[in-house]
Amino acid sequence: MRTRPLKVALLGCGVVGSEVARIMTTHADDLTARIGAPVELAGVAVRRPSKVRAGIDPALVTTDATALVKRGDIDVVVEVIGGIEPARTLITTAFEHGASVVSANKALLAQDGAALHAAAEEHGRDLYYEAAVAGAIPLIRPLRESLAGDKINRVMGIVNGTTNFILDKMDSTGAGYQEALDEATALGYAEADPTADVEAFDAAAKAAILAGIAFHTRVRLDDVYREGMTEVTAADFASAKGMGCTIKLLALCERAADGGSVTARVHPAMIPLTHPLASVRGAYNAVFVESDAAGQLMFYGPGAGGSPTASAVLGDLVAVCRNKLGGATGPGESAYTQLPVSPMGDVVTRYHISLDVADKPGVLAQVATVFAEHGVSIDTVRQSGKDGEASLVVVTHRASDASLAGTVEALRGLDTVRGVSSIMRVEGE
Repeated sequence: MRTRPLKVALLGCGVVGSEVARIMTTHADDLTARIGAPVELAGVAVRRPSKVRAGIDPALVTTDATALVKRGDIDVVVEVIGGIEPARTLITTAFEHGASVVSANKALLAQDGAALHAAAEEHGRDLYYEAAVAGAIPLIRPLRESLAGDKINRVMGIVNGTTNFILDKMDSTGAGYQEALDEATALGYAEADPTADVEAFDAAAKAAILAGIAFHTRVRLDDVYREGMTEVTAADFASAKGMGCTIKLLALCERAADGGSVTARVHPAMIPLTHPLASVRGAYNAVFVESDAAGQLMFYGPGAGGSPTASAVLGDLVAVCRNKLGGATGPGESAYTQLPVSPMGDVVTRYHISLDVADKPGVLAQVATVFAEHGVSIDTVRQSGKDGEASLVVVTHRASDASLAGTVEALRGLDTVRGVSSIMRVEGE
């Protein structure tokens, strides 16, 4: 066993970074045995050096992250500061000065993953990022290693714990969106500004990463269709229950049936209660993978939090350190297929549409005519009315998103349609 330690630089020492440092210390002997050499925390870059950090030698703390990654004796840089800059520059600088990188930075990888992979390959370094997508859930490595010999056709999952907690509360208690959000904030599941979560920016970044790995093609954040969940109502859940469904914020990455393109999208959707994802409760994450040979697989577990995310970071750290000792690097970017990303209008699925209409004869016929004119076939219709006001709930057969959008636009132009109160896709059937 090698006695000279592998030196690790930690960029960021917040909730995740402090857990990484703690585990490196408390599990030092086990990590040494698993890697084949000791690992040593050689420096910790932070913004507020005066803050007391239990278990971390103050002599290791610095505000000069650039100098830390340029030292030349650093073997692995662990980046958990998040954001685009300075993380991007620090990672590329680390590669240039001989260090491999373990990152949890989903936003950066979704935006500039190709450039980061190219920089890692140029300098013969590793770039690992298991913690960027689903916290403690092993997902990235199974997709790019365990399933490397298979053809993945679809990845569908719940990849944001905050939104799943909110939707689960709305489903189980009948609470409205704001009430459920307030509870999530009070319990620490939601940030003071929850925009990144509830407007699906976080999930969209993860979808880009998953699609790129699953389909061996480059998918950037801008390629992902994104729709938040702030408009989901208690009435939507009531309708979903009437169909034997619940509502989840889903990331969906699909290969076209002819194999010539891919799609990536994030939005609320109704899914049958019989689908495995329907039973994912609270702040948990789960990802459902469909492939040719392996069939259907589901990965489930805590998708956020200091300890779960640190677990994924440490797993990558062990792998990268083993590669370093063996004089090798792990899998890099695989983008050989170069498949185009189709627009959202090409996506084909089912839809649930709620309309507020005038309660008078002929309305249903008018609505049905609009659907037919746009090539959208109706599966079921439910109508209720009182005192001149009525509601129609239409569930369609499979149709393209573009056809549905044209239908909705035409419906809004009818004098008898007072409003389109809800549009939701139906998935997982």
